[in-house]
Amino acid sequence: MARAIHEKHKFLVEVPARLASAAFQKCSELSAEAAKIEYWEGGAIIPIKDGGRLTFSDVTLERGTSASTEMHTWFKEVGDAAIAVPGSTGFGSGLTLPQYKAHVGIVQLDRDNTRLREWALYSAWPTKYVAGEWDNTVDEVVIESLTLTYDRFDMVPAMV
Repeated sequence: MARAIHEKHKFLVEVPARLASAAFQKCSELSAEAAKIEYWEGGAIIPIKDGGRLTFSDVTLERGTSASTEMHTWFKEVGDAAIAVPGSTGFGSGLTLPQYKAHVGIVQLDRDNTRLREWALYSAWPTKYVAGEWDNTVDEVVIESLTLTYDRFDMVPAMV
């Protein structure tokens, strides 16, 4: 039986109503981890192991800079959240409103642009924005990045 191997060909990042131009050259790994809870009953010499809380690692998206300001604008909305809250204490009170969270889709494409897999990140919002390193002595393109945190991710079933 042949085993399907998915290489690191191409991917798309879809963030409706947040990023119209979602062309990224790099996306960090999706990772989840379950805590391990061990306990012993009575005089048992082997522990009983159960799953505990889940944690999901942040994901970082990178691309060459362009005229688009969407990544910076989305990040700025998180920092400016207090301005939109009636009765807030002012700028930077640390409130993150649900409307600043977005559903993010990451689509893995084959060489012929066939969708191989699709992942959904739920309630994602930016925690870090980097405008890029500016160095006029090198030939590389300035890379901007956006780090997203999210509640959970899931593999989206393939469309038939």
